[in-house]
Amino acid sequence: MQGKTLIIIPTYDERDNVTPIAEAVHKTSPEAHILFVDDNSPDGTGAVLDKMAEEDNRIFVHHGETKAGLGRAYLTGFKWGLAKGYEYIFEMDADGSHDPKCVPEFLEVAKNADLVLGTRYRGGIRVINWPLNRLLISMSAGIFVRLITGLPVSDPTGGYKCFSRRVLESIDLDNVFSNGYSFQIELSYMAWMSGWRIGEVPIVFEDRRAGYSKLSKAIAREAFFMVFRLAWRNKFRRRPKGKAAQEWLSNSEE
Repeated sequence: MQGKTLIIIPTYDERDNVTPIAEAVHKTSPEAHILFVDDNSPDGTGAVLDKMAEEDNRIFVHHGETKAGLGRAYLTGFKWGLAKGYEYIFEMDADGSHDPKCVPEFLEVAKNADLVLGTRYRGGIRVINWPLNRLLISMSAGIFVRLITGLPVSDPTGGYKCFSRRVLESIDLDNVFSNGYSFQIELSYMAWMSGWRIGEVPIVFEDRRAGYSKLSKAIAREAFFMVFRLAWRNKFRRRPKGKAAQEWLSNSEE
C-alpha cells in the first residue's frame, strides 16, 4: 500500500490553482497522497501537474483523453485508489473552495463513520463570496433532495467528502449514472441506502479566486431529474430497509 489517505482532485483548466492546492494539502496533511485527474485541459494544466509529480512522490496524475466530466473523473480516481490500497479516499475541488485544513478533522470523524461529508449549512451558513441567488439555489437544492429522497444530511450537494474504502468497494462504480454535480448526491444516497454510517464536518466554503466555474444549466437539469430517478429506483423509500435500516438507525442514535 502506498499510503493510507488519498485526495482526488479533478482538474480542467486549473493551471493557476494546482500548485497552491497541493501545497495547502501537504502543509496540514504531509503524509497524504494526491491524485490529480486532469480532463485534457487545454490551458496546460496537465504539463504543470506532470512537473509537480516529478518533484514530489506524494503527487500522482491521471490524464484523460477527453473532457469526460466531474463524475467520470472521480470514478477514475476511486478505482485507482482502491487498486492501490488506500484506506481513506477524499474528494476535493482544485480551486481552494474546500479548505485542506479540514482533512485531519474528516479523518477523526471517519473513525466512527463510513462516509464523511463537509457541510456548509449545519449550524449556520458558512459560504463566502457567493451571490445571494446562487446561495439560495444551493440551499433550495438541498431541501429538494431531502424532500424527495429522505437523505438525512444537511448539505447533500456538497463535494468535499471522505470515503472509507469499504464504502466504495460496496458500490458498483460502473453502475453510477450521473456525471455532473448530481454525482455528489448519487454517491451519498447510495451509501446511505446501503446502511453505511454518515458523518458531517462543518466547513467554510469560499468561492474560487482563480479560474472559472464549470456549473452550467445542463448540469443543473441533470441534477434535478437524477433526484427523481434515484427515488424511483428505490420505490421512493425514505430510509434503508431490513438489516441496513436497523444498523443505520442504531448508528444515527450514537
